[in-house]
Amino acid sequence: MADEVTLYADGRSPFVCRVKIALNMKGIKYKNMEEDLQNKSGALLNYNPVHKKVPVLVHNGNPILESLVIVEYLDNVWERVPILPQDPYEKAAARFWAKFIDDKCIPALYKVFSSKGEEEQVITEACEQLQILEDELELKGKKFFGGDNINLVDIAADFIAYWLQLLEEATEMKLVTRSKFPKITEWAEGFVNCQVVKEMLPPRAIMLAYYKNRFGKI
Repeated sequence: MADEVTLYADGRSPFVCRVKIALNMKGIKYKNMEEDLQNKSGALLNYNPVHKKVPVLVHNGNPILESLVIVEYLDNVWERVPILPQDPYEKAAARFWAKFIDDKCIPALYKVFSSKGEEEQVITEACEQLQILEDELELKGKKFFGGDNINLVDIAADFIAYWLQLLEEATEMKLVTRSKFPKITEWAEGFVNCQVVKEMLPPRAIMLAYYKNRFGKI
């Protein structure tokens, strides 16, 4: 019996894109169900009654929630093209950095743009989190957080590689410059140009218009 895989998604979401990248890496065929988050479907609310948000992956009738949990699930079920390291220590380290990105980096970055850059402390905090990632890339001395190929950490940081640049352009506020964060800049360019990533990114023009409408010029 063939696997039935359905993804409940919002094409603009970096968290949904994480799952799409993993699905693409694994070569998994799936049905994409685009959600209107202002009018959520009964199926989405049924599959995710706690958080009522995307992404939700349904595999043979079983819902899996939260983007990084879904990515790990896909990696466990479909073993081809591994996303997490095989070494237990390296796997634990990848999980740590992915959680750091979710818990520290992304909230700090969103806070900058939601505050319209008016609080110096908010900008300082965001740059401090980015500097930690910059230092980690410097320490690894590789193209990606995963080494020569992308792994869970790179996928977790897709927001920083693509969405952040669009936010910066929409608001005319630059946080990541080549002079200040050379490793992050180089990593982001390499990441978004990976074929498996590039194919899954939402159209630039659509995202830029969305962010201009949402955040406006600072």
